[in-house]
Amino acid sequence: MPTIQLLTAATPNGQKISIALEEFGLDYRTKHINLAEDEQKTDWFTKINPNGRIPAIVDLSRDSFPVFESGAIFLYLVEHYDPEHKFSFTDANERSEMAQWLFFQNAGLGPMQGQANHFFRYAPMKIQYGIDRYQNECKRLYTVLESRLKDGSREYLVGANGGKYSVADMSTFTWVRWAGWAGIALEQFPTLQKWMEKIEARPAVQKGLRVPDAEDQIVKLRRDPNVGDPFQQWVMKGQNELKDKHGNKG
Repeated sequence: MPTIQLLTAATPNGQKISIALEEFGLDYRTKHINLAEDEQKTDWFTKINPNGRIPAIVDLSRDSFPVFESGAIFLYLVEHYDPEHKFSFTDANERSEMAQWLFFQNAGLGPMQGQANHFFRYAPMKIQYGIDRYQNECKRLYTVLESRLKDGSREYLVGANGGKYSVADMSTFTWVRWAGWAGIALEQFPTLQKWMEKIEARPAVQKGLRVPDAEDQIVKLRRDPNVGDPFQQWVMKGQNELKDKHGNKG
């Protein structure tokens, strides 16, 4: 029987958790959440995640305990499934640094790059101010990562002696890998690009990137810069639903 049920879709936030489950070597089963059909907003899903967003997990080995928010899922997996600290740390300062870089991604890079995606790809009218504002903020955050990795010739974000591959890297990697989707050229950040490519080459990462679909949008984008956008209808549908439900509230 699988240990974990993963509720996910092929987005940066979804991929980071499938990568973690593969790296941790956990037995899990996947439920592909159809975002276009608003499956993440159904009653059964919101009992697991009241916010109606992917990813979420249900720990079948612990009385079907649900966990939502990707950062919280990482901390949960570390607490319960990384006793040897292969992807986390025993030292208190390093544990704190790991949490700091996790929150940097969750509170900074993810939300800002999500907005860059929106204004660059999905806004019904081109608003150059919005595109510039969020792309530039992403570039600032990428510069922070670039500087961190250059500091002492680091291999990874956290840990002594060049760092150790940890959940902080897994969490950040998927968003950096999707830079092109937000119209950002990762080549501007060569140290960060090298870090991304090194992580992408890991066998467990390759497996995680194929969950729940065999081929994700970034592979397709690399092959064809004019690839169709499977998220367009879902994103705009969501914006219209938000406007109808909340737009007239004071």
